[in-house]
Formats: sequence, C-alpha cells, structure tokens
Amino acid sequence: MRITNAFARAFDNVVATARTCYSGSGIVPDEQILGDPAAPTEKREERKRRRDSLARDLYQAGHHTTLQHAHFQFALSNVSRQFLWSFLHSHPFYNSEQVSQRYVTVKPGTYAVPPLESGALAVYHETIGRQQQAYEELCRLLAGPASSAYYARYPARRPYAAKYDKEVQKKAQEVARYVLPVATFAYLYHTVSGLTLLRYYRICREPDTPLEQRTVVGRMIEELLAREPAYTAILEEPIPEEETAEYRATALLGRGEDAGRRAFLQEFDHGLGDRVSVLADYPAKNEETLARAVREVLGLTGERLPDGEAIDLVMDPGRNRHLGEALNLTTLSKLSRCMVHCHYTFRKRLSHTADSQNQRHRMTPASRPILHTHLTAEPDYVTPLLVLSDERCLERYREAMRSAWDGFARLRALGAGDEFAGYVLPNALAIRFTESANLLDLHHKHAMRLCYNAQEEIWRASLDEALQIGAVNPRIGRYLLPPCNLRLMAGTRPICPEGRRYCGERVWTYRLQDYRRVI
Repeated sequence: MRITNAFARAFDNVVATARTCYSGSGIVPDEQILGDPAAPTEKREERKRRRDSLARDLYQAGHHTTLQHAHFQFALSNVSRQFLWSFLHSHPFYNSEQVSQRYVTVKPGTYAVPPLESGALAVYHETIGRQQQAYEELCRLLAGPASSAYYARYPARRPYAAKYDKEVQKKAQEVARYVLPVATFAYLYHTVSGLTLLRYYRICREPDTPLEQRTVVGRMIEELLAREPAYTAILEEPIPEEETAEYRATALLGRGEDAGRRAFLQEFDHGLGDRVSVLADYPAKNEETLARAVREVLGLTGERLPDGEAIDLVMDPGRNRHLGEALNLTTLSKLSRCMVHCHYTFRKRLSHTADSQNQRHRMTPASRPILHTHLTAEPDYVTPLLVLSDERCLERYREAMRSAWDGFARLRALGAGDEFAGYVLPNALAIRFTESANLLDLHHKHAMRLCYNAQEEIWRASLDEALQIGAVNPRIGRYLLPPCNLRLMAGTRPICPEGRRYCGERVWTYRLQDYRRVI
C-alpha cells in the first residue's frame, strides 16, 4: 500500500482555507501558513504551534469542511472483497477503481488469510482450494450455456466464433465468480479526503472485518503521517470495539442463535415474494410534489402548467435534453434538481458480489447488515440465471455452495469466530437490506443498470423497481429507462452509447415488462 497522489501541503491547506474565510486581503495561500522557509527556527516553530492550535480548534468545533479539500489517492493490494464491501465502499465519500472479477480471471492463492490455529487454518485453506477448483470447473462448464445465450443474441457472429469466443468466456467467468470466497484479493486505487481518512481511523474497529480494517487503515494512516506528520495534532485514536454502537446493540439484544437468524431470513424473504427488490415505501404525493417544484422553478401557476406537463418538462428527454447527455448534468440543472423531492424505499436481496457493485451507486444509500447477525449453518445464496439454465452447471454450483458452508461450519466448530469463518463464504452469499433514494439519483442509477450490459442481478433489481414505481407513479415511471431509450427520446446519436460493447438487442424498442435476458 502507498499514497500515489496527494496535496503538496495538505495540512497547511486546512488552515489556509479556514483563514481565507476571514481574510480581508484575498485568498490565503498554503505557503503563507508557515512563512519563509529561511526564517529563524523559533519563528517557524511558533507558526507551526499557531497552525496546529487553530486546526485543533476547528476540528473540536466540528468545522470539518476545511479537511475535505486535501485528497489522498492510495494504491491498495491484497485486500479482501469482504473488507471492501463491509467497510471501504460502505459510505458515499470516496472514489475507487478496482480490478473486476467479471473480466479478470482469478488465480489460485490470491485470498486473505486470517490468524487461525493450525487445525482451523488447514480447514480454511482446504475450503478455499475447493472453491477455486469449482470456479475453474464452472468457467469451463458455463462456456456452453454462455455460448448458446450469446449467439442467440448475436446470431450474425456465430460464423465468426473464433473471434468472439473470448467474449463468451468472459460471460462464463462473470457467473463462475459467484463460487469464489469473499476472502478473494482485490487491488485498487482508492481516493479519499483527509476528513474521510480521519473517520476511517476513528471507526475502524466496527464489524464485520475489524482486524483487516485496523490493519489496512492503520497502514493508510502511517502513509499519511509519513508525508504529513502535522495531522497528529487532530488524529483521534480508534473507538474501542466494545464502545461502538454496533457492539453495544448486539450485547444488549444478544447476537442471536441460528434458529432466530433463520426466522429473520424467512420473514424477510417472504416479504419479497418472487422479486429481487420490493417497493416498501414512498410519499403519497410524489408526482404532485414534483410538478409543484417545476412550477416554482419557472414561476408558473398550476393553471398555466398542469401536473402532467410539468413532469414531462423535467423527465422527458425530448424536453430536458440533459437526460440524453453522456455526462450526468442533472445535479447542476435547476429543472432536473426538482426530482430530489420524490423518494422511494426498497427492500432487496442481492448476492454479495452483486451488492458490491450495487453499493458503488453511492447516492442511493442502504442500511446494510452486520453480516455476522445473518449467518447460519445453512447455505443461503443467490443463483444466477445462466447457472439455472443448465442442469450440470446447477449441480456443480450447488455442490460448491454446500462445500463452502461445510467449511464455514467446520471453522465455527473449531472455535473460529464468524469474522474469520465468514471469509470462506462465497460471492453468492445473500445480502438483505433496505435502500432509499431520491428520484434524481435513482433515475441515474436506473439509466445505468437497466442497460442489458449491466450485471444481471442489479439489472433485475432495477427492473423490479422501475416497474413498481410505474405502477404507483405512472407519470414518473414511464421515464425510468436505459440510456438507449433516453438518448432516442432526446434525439442523441448514436442511440446506444456503448460502441463496440453494444448488447446486441434493440432494447429501445422493448417495453419494460417485456425485458428478458440470461447473460
């Protein structure tokens, strides 16, 4: 791990931005905070003391915007997918670009290893070895079903299979990754502000991966202080694990036995029915509120601009051409921002790997679980459609799931806690949570995830959501569409923005209720 990019004078900038607020002589530059490097040592030390004192005063008072200017880009390697899902990507204030398991083959031996006793350690390695073997076998077994689905979508490409079989193999690999453990390594660029980094350190002992969090975040702080030791003036030590809100809640209410956890899972799934995502709540006057906001922006009465026309003005790409842009401009558009007043809440169930992508939509936040409170000895997983399409693949997939949970149970029996035993659970592990969003951000998410190139599970969840919104708010729901539809309505060409990644189907001619796909 290392810092690859950062502000030149990050901590001086904290104070420079604060002093600029009260400066009558213009912008206070970073260089001015410590003054002339050739000044006497005593004078420089006095300036440092005043800088640190002001920084501490701002920090303690909660005036933290000054800490958000300076950013730090980290190159991280050998961190687990579980850590990324549970901690590093579980909040909105970051940017990450990580290696994709959909497109990059996972090699043997690339997984995190927690500190386990020898017997448990042997079970751990054995379990993950079986998962890697299942992954490699499914990459081969799924090639046939993936090929059938691929050339059904692209029949003109079948005579040129030698050219396109690599694409088919990627489709097989994308699904085979479901059997890999959440312990599998990732490498990534991760960029955060100084403020977020301080927050990481303060809360790094919360569940589900407190040891890995302390280790990784500890190294990030070491890198920060090696470059900017002045941050020690405001750096707070981590909250002890037993004092975190999550630990206290589970201590008060109990961690629950498997029977109680199973009852919760069954209750949750019963509420979903046959959907991936269920509309749980929404304001009764979403459409009226949206129309009223549009009229307020334009200074028009309801008589001049009825509700239906007002909604069309902001949501019809033919009228609001911003919706057909490749660059998302909606948060900056006065009319488009009217959509922030409409809200929707969903309860959903996705696999660990699908939710790891889903959570990257940081403006549609969710209350994700303390995962350990959902785990039981019984396999609890999601099965991709491509696996369901082939009996041999399905049997091998089920065998891999049984093997993973067998390893999990054996680790538990050997005294490994859920934190460490949970690393052997597969990417297919089911995650249940509630997610909410305003219409502005949900519209953008659906535009990305209703595309036939989107990961299949998130595509299904987005389709569920768009159809349900259309049922309760039809004047809004009719405009929750993939980018090709929006661009067609906006008159933007080409209709599909994916270029050579075109999905192969004229999706812009389909009705939402007729959407079907396997890969």
